[in-house]
Amino acid sequence: MIRKKLIGFIVLFFCGAIITVSAQNIFSKGDRAVNIGLGIGSYYGGDGYTGSIPPLSVSYEQGIIDGLLDGNGSIGVGGYMAYSANKWETSISGSSYGYKYSYLMIGARGAFHYQFVEKLDTYTGLMLGYNVVGSKFFGDDTGSYTPEASSTSGIGYSAFVGARYHFSDKFAAFAEIGYGISALELGISIRL
Repeated sequence: MIRKKLIGFIVLFFCGAIITVSAQNIFSKGDRAVNIGLGIGSYYGGDGYTGSIPPLSVSYEQGIIDGLLDGNGSIGVGGYMAYSANKWETSISGSSYGYKYSYLMIGARGAFHYQFVEKLDTYTGLMLGYNVVGSKFFGDDTGSYTPEASSTSGIGYSAFVGARYHFSDKFAAFAEIGYGISALELGISIRL
């Protein structure tokens, strides 16, 4: 429910920004940016899981096309890498055991940028990547029971909407919502 309200708020924000004056495009062909983020609301885990490493992400993007849609639109491509870890633990008759999980997401992304207002770079995009998921059993002696630590990995995808607010030519704050390592990522963006 909270996620739907957040998405609705961001859509309304972007629609409201349309009526403001347009400015020079923030993200253009040849521009390069690195985002370093912290995720809030991980998709991995659930009830009974505790987070040991919050979702952390790094992404790189380079502008390849600009001058689209009245000169305020551009397209960028790049890479994405994120990591998170958590554990699930329980106790039975004084014995404690559980599993530690790790999640590594690596992917290629493409984004369409459109600048509605000065200093605010808004964008939406898609990612195709690979999720590497691992698990490890830990705990007290389990007697004759031999626990199996399962790991599953596979192709992952993401759709996202984001914005970078530029404090200077080189430094910005960013926020993204979507399906990646977390529902919401907040962080800094540095133009190279």
